[in-house]
Amino acid sequence: MARSDDGQVVRLEDYRPTDFLIEHVEMRFELFENEALVETVSTLRRREGTDPASPLVLDGDALDFVSASVNGLDIAGDRLDVSPDRLRVALPEATAAQAVQLSVRTRLRPEDNTQLMGLYRTNGVWCTQCEAEGFRRITYFLDRPDVLATYRVRVEADRRAAPVLLSNGNPVEAGALGDDRHFAVWDDPFPKPSYLFALVAGDLDPIEERFRTRSGRDVRLTIYTEKGLSSRAGYAMDALKRSMVWDERRFGLEYDLDVFNIVAVGDFNMGAMENKGLNVFNHKYVLLDPDTATDGDYQGVETVIAHEYFHNWTGNRITCRDWFQLCLKEGLTVYRDQEFTSDERSRAVKRIASVHTLKSHQFPEDQGPLQHPVRPTRYREINNFYTATVYEKGAELVRMIATILGETRFRAGMDLYFARHDGDAATIEDFIRCFEEAGETDLSQFSRWYAQAGTPTLEVRESFADGRLTLDFSQSLAPGSAGTPTAPLVIPIRFGLVDRAGRDIEAVPEAGSAEVEGDVILLTEPRASVVFADLPERPLVSVLRGFSAPVTLLHAQAEADRLALARLDPDPFGRWRALTDLVGERLRDGAKAGGTEAGATDPAIAEALIASVEDGRLEPALRAQMMQLPGEAEIARLIGRDVDPERVHAVREAVLAQIARTGSERLSHVEATLGGDAGFSPDAASAGRRALRNALLLPLSLADGSPERAARRYRDADNMTDRLAALTVLAHVFPDSDLATQAVGSFFQRFEDDALVMDKWFLLLATVPRPDTLERVEALAQHPLFRLSNPNRARALIGGFATGNQRAFNRADGAGYRWVAEQLRRLDPVNPQTAARLATAFRSWRAFEPVRQGHARAALEDLAATPGLSRDLADIVVRSLN
Repeated sequence: MARSDDGQVVRLEDYRPTDFLIEHVEMRFELFENEALVETVSTLRRREGTDPASPLVLDGDALDFVSASVNGLDIAGDRLDVSPDRLRVALPEATAAQAVQLSVRTRLRPEDNTQLMGLYRTNGVWCTQCEAEGFRRITYFLDRPDVLATYRVRVEADRRAAPVLLSNGNPVEAGALGDDRHFAVWDDPFPKPSYLFALVAGDLDPIEERFRTRSGRDVRLTIYTEKGLSSRAGYAMDALKRSMVWDERRFGLEYDLDVFNIVAVGDFNMGAMENKGLNVFNHKYVLLDPDTATDGDYQGVETVIAHEYFHNWTGNRITCRDWFQLCLKEGLTVYRDQEFTSDERSRAVKRIASVHTLKSHQFPEDQGPLQHPVRPTRYREINNFYTATVYEKGAELVRMIATILGETRFRAGMDLYFARHDGDAATIEDFIRCFEEAGETDLSQFSRWYAQAGTPTLEVRESFADGRLTLDFSQSLAPGSAGTPTAPLVIPIRFGLVDRAGRDIEAVPEAGSAEVEGDVILLTEPRASVVFADLPERPLVSVLRGFSAPVTLLHAQAEADRLALARLDPDPFGRWRALTDLVGERLRDGAKAGGTEAGATDPAIAEALIASVEDGRLEPALRAQMMQLPGEAEIARLIGRDVDPERVHAVREAVLAQIARTGSERLSHVEATLGGDAGFSPDAASAGRRALRNALLLPLSLADGSPERAARRYRDADNMTDRLAALTVLAHVFPDSDLATQAVGSFFQRFEDDALVMDKWFLLLATVPRPDTLERVEALAQHPLFRLSNPNRARALIGGFATGNQRAFNRADGAGYRWVAEQLRRLDPVNPQTAARLATAFRSWRAFEPVRQGHARAALEDLAATPGLSRDLADIVVRSLN
């Protein structure tokens, strides 16, 4: 396989196993204030059947080489060829029968590592991040996911600087050294790829609990935080224990080590990392209390804690053969964390939230220049394929398999996968084969979902006569920038027929060309139909329940039927989809018509929105979701081309104003019925009530035409959820009012010493939907608390502006594009991975009208011409322009 660090394109078709196997790795880290010395001793042997003369070539990345030896003897002469990015050594003595020990010494400078990949130091804490290719920044190695080895790691450091010394696996030895230094030894008995290696050393605060597995094993659970922050890790610990219980109950999977450690740090490129037995987290997904964290933060911590723990089996015990199989661990594990949250909270609310994320992030990716299939076939920089397509769409593919097979056969397929591939580096074919065998079905056509990029369109037409309902289905997939095939897919369509009393009708199909099993229609051809007979009346047709396939639905359905479904569908997701799709279409049409209220909505749709909020049969969190209009980016996606963001903003504001005018009295009544909570609780019911109260705050404030209501909510708030919701209304709707200025200032004064809350403050101000927000954002980039090198802060200000402020980022004069491009140019030498991810904000630039397109293209071309641009950022910019 071609190396990805030499700028070449890596292709799936070029995959071949390594010539050498690494069976065991012994590592010694000597940590000092200004450097780290690393010795790596790898026990390796030549793979049977390979060329006995082939050299061992190890990956490196900007390494400072010290020495190398084989079986204790220095490597002499031309047997060794070394550079900062590669080590090549002739090993004729290594055979399939004879193992050798290769020792390599390297010198690192963690304090200078602003890329936050490999071994780096943040706030005095030594920390590693090795996925995808960070281990090669620590030592020369076969740094790829199909090279699995056991590890034993010794860490040495000054006791005062690093009283805590952690690595993967179980602790086996610790003790004192001279000069007030000490050591700890960790042993990981489970073979793992190098990307799962982890080390943490520092002065950290722990919280500790015990967990007993279902087989009776005791596991010590510890969460470490930076000093003084451990009191905010309690909810994360609770979420971890619930995740462990759930995985035992739902999938029969038990934890396998004696300890499970989590470390939270402030400088981290990702949300978290599932290193075996030692998860490293961005502290955003660990630290919580009611005064500083919103309900969304609590749910985010719960989700990410679960996701990383679930990786212990789907990612660690079974890993990927190569990075093209990334969805095999990430998409599958997203599916698992979604199911966990659905069981812990509300299945309907979670499903709506997941679909909203899919439509907001993955659908635009599927429609633009960064399009790629769930399993790519080539890449230039693997870090740029940790995408919504791999994660969110990858999860949807697993969900479709579960829908097609049913619960029993799906569980049997998962059980077979775990039994057959435990300890393997597996492929998508391995995964699919397990479900084919366990489910006794052929999934070869379904596998096209992994290879074909783009969002399919599902069209549905219905006709009714003489008690017979005919449903005609068709599917299509337009060619996209990825250039993948567009053959027919297997599309599972969950459906229901609803009577006028809101009850599902039991109807068995009489005829048709599509396969129907229970409440699922399987569409496998470009066109198919299903006929239901002997119906006493024309039913309401509810299709794509639960969003059973990630498609764009075009249902030729009367508006009256859609409004009726929004009131009557027994499926909560179906109610939400019927209403939000109808509102989205009205907003789309209104923006096309000039951005005025006319043509955007009508009294019937406004009535449906208000009535959904009044419906006490629905849980408050679901009513809050029904109340939310599609965002400006979603409206732009529905328009598709020649988008004018000013029109999009205007029409959305006009519809909000109409709802406020016509529904203020009824919405006030709903607010009054909710009452208040006796103190903050993060449970789902309490969070749902807060969500609905805060969803009502915007239209009620608009109806008042005054910031007084929001200012009062801000002053009275006893938790961050209510406080931030009120502050958002003040800053976004009444930005010029004295009350907004006072609240923004008081919020800063109260929380300026809390990094996570300050991220919220920067994000809030970056997303004020006004063209002149750019000038404020430019000033905030010079603020003493803004630190470009911190990924969270960069994402809050730059990312918040570029992805969360469609109006200001897409200014007609192009100033928003130019400013973001300049920030990416500054960030790239510091942290190219973060710069590349922020650059994806340009992915939809071709959808705008010609003037904005010209400005966006110019900004991208200017950025592309920057000398020395990193491979990470250059890859995104070039693909965006192509």
